[in-house]
Amino acid sequence: MASTNIKSVNAEGLSPPGGHYSHVNIAGNLAFLSGQLPIDPSGKVLSDQPFKDQVQRVLDNIDACLRQIGASRSSLVQIRVFVTDMEHWKDFDILYKEWIGEHRPSRAVVGASELHFGTLIEVEAVAVISG
Repeated sequence: MASTNIKSVNAEGLSPPGGHYSHVNIAGNLAFLSGQLPIDPSGKVLSDQPFKDQVQRVLDNIDACLRQIGASRSSLVQIRVFVTDMEHWKDFDILYKEWIGEHRPSRAVVGASELHFGTLIEVEAVAVISG
């Protein structure tokens, strides 16, 4: 069987994955970031925190994944956002714009009836990295 040459990476400064997955998988020059939940570095789930605090934690987790692979926010090509209440979309968009700046990756915001641990948001991403 031919090697697929996929590299799995877990980010320093994040709690270890709680299931059978990696924080990031790299294939060629693309990095696929697993869905990040509002979980702090100690593993505490922030489902009891306000939406804005959960968003900030998720974006911090995305930053940690990007740092681990030597990438930055400007490397992001696609973002997928899952929220349990589409009423949060406007608040997310404001916080996201502050975080991402002028860079505009492709993005989808999807309403989900439920997310793991009762959290309000999950974000996954794809980034381009240098070989």
